Amino acid sequence: MDVSAMHYKPFGIRNKASRCSNILIGSMALNVGLIFGVVAFYSPEMSLGSAGVVSARGFTTVPARTSKTACRATVLEPPLVTDKSKEIFAEAKNLMPGGVSSPVRAFKSVGGEPVVFDRVKGAYAWDVDGNKYVDYVGTWGPAIIGHADDTVLGKIKETMEKGTSFGAPGVLENVLAKMVIDAVPSVEMVRFTNSGTEACMGMIRLIRAYTQREKVIKFEGCYHGHADSFLVQAGSGVATLGLPDSPGVPKAATQGTLCAQYNDIESVKKIFEDNKDEIAGIILEPVVGNSGFIPPTKEFLQGLRQLCDENGAVLVFDEVMTGFRIAYGGAQEHFGVTPDVTTMGKVIGGGLPVGAYGGKKEIMEMVAPAGPMYQAGTLSGNPLAMAAGIATLERLKQPGTYEQLDKNTGKLINGILDAAREAGHDVCGGHISGMFGFFFAKGPVNCFADASKSDTEKFAKWHRGMLERGVYLAPSQYEAGFMSLAHTEEDINNTIEAAKEVFKTL
Repeated sequence: MDVSAMHYKPFGIRNKASRCSNILIGSMALNVGLIFGVVAFYSPEMSLGSAGVVSARGFTTVPARTSKTACRATVLEPPLVTDKSKEIFAEAKNLMPGGVSSPVRAFKSVGGEPVVFDRVKGAYAWDVDGNKYVDYVGTWGPAIIGHADDTVLGKIKETMEKGTSFGAPGVLENVLAKMVIDAVPSVEMVRFTNSGTEACMGMIRLIRAYTQREKVIKFEGCYHGHADSFLVQAGSGVATLGLPDSPGVPKAATQGTLCAQYNDIESVKKIFEDNKDEIAGIILEPVVGNSGFIPPTKEFLQGLRQLCDENGAVLVFDEVMTGFRIAYGGAQEHFGVTPDVTTMGKVIGGGLPVGAYGGKKEIMEMVAPAGPMYQAGTLSGNPLAMAAGIATLERLKQPGTYEQLDKNTGKLINGILDAAREAGHDVCGGHISGMFGFFFAKGPVNCFADASKSDTEKFAKWHRGMLERGVYLAPSQYEAGFMSLAHTEEDINNTIEAAKEVFKTL
């Protein structure tokens, strides 16, 4: 029997030397194998409460039940073997800062070293040591229909035959642009970029040019890329690594960035009062994902819309994470509040580098070459990214897509929260469609100040325990998680059972 190919299969087990008999095996047939001197009896219908677990690495020690006499099995569980990952990462640290191309990947906030991925497919990832994981990071959001989807790959290959980059107008830009405009309520015209950071850089320059004002309001813990103007009380890696601000950012670059508290409309009103006729706009994550998962109240979003209208400011939703993720039309469709400008990324590239910003036509016509506000990019509108985005959005338009995401994500997050509660831990969280998150705190969490009260040390231990059981989660308390259409009910059930095991060890 090939244990390495198995993933969370429930086993009833007993010690080879045990005299206990009459092991209950459920209604399934026996599979008998001699592994590490242990006879394992396999029954997929047995619950983890009455049986052991075999993951991609081996066995967990648990009691086995008999019909007459209870006995405890003694089995071996090899630790997570990541020798190749360690070797590659050790080399990487001499080649790249911290050994990574983006800070959160380094696992600094959860301890240990990151596993190095070799390949991904569907809901799963495999590292270079051959370990298999159920992946709830999904390349930080884009893999909403699953990794390496066959249809998406087919479209990329078909497009690649024509070339990998044009540096000139291409018809696929028109196709994806029309799909975005049709889907997102605020977008009448769109400009493609190569990343969410680029999209936000273009956006802030645009709203300042349009309003002829310099000051912008952002929110504590919200992340809008690594442009100088936004690295003030930011989330994502800045929060993960505990960096208050980034060295190298000139004071002048952030003097026009004013910070308010998320979900606190009064803090925003005060900024407007203190800076009358000086605010170009408000930018926010309509659902925070870069400080963990923090949803807004609808009244908060409505209040922001009203304040912008009253003060001649532009309302911007940064939907790099929520766009096409929590609804086909993004958070603005979900909450029924329409901004003036929207930034996008992740999902619209189908896993390839992409970003976009769009909005009302009168605002977007300020962008060069239609207007004087300059922004450009060599690889913007790349045909491979456009093809992948088109194929992804076509899949997302199919009936039942978001209902499936909501159902499965709800089951996952509720299962994890229930498991924590049963084990006596304070954990709170929630989800909207295929986006979720939880905090190791009693809660509720309505802003970054609330999130920062989380027990990050306990989260780190839990994260490591889940990783060792084949569940790959964001290596930070301050990042959201993502469900895909490729995740199965079995994946979710196994994840919940793993969570129960790990919570009991904390």
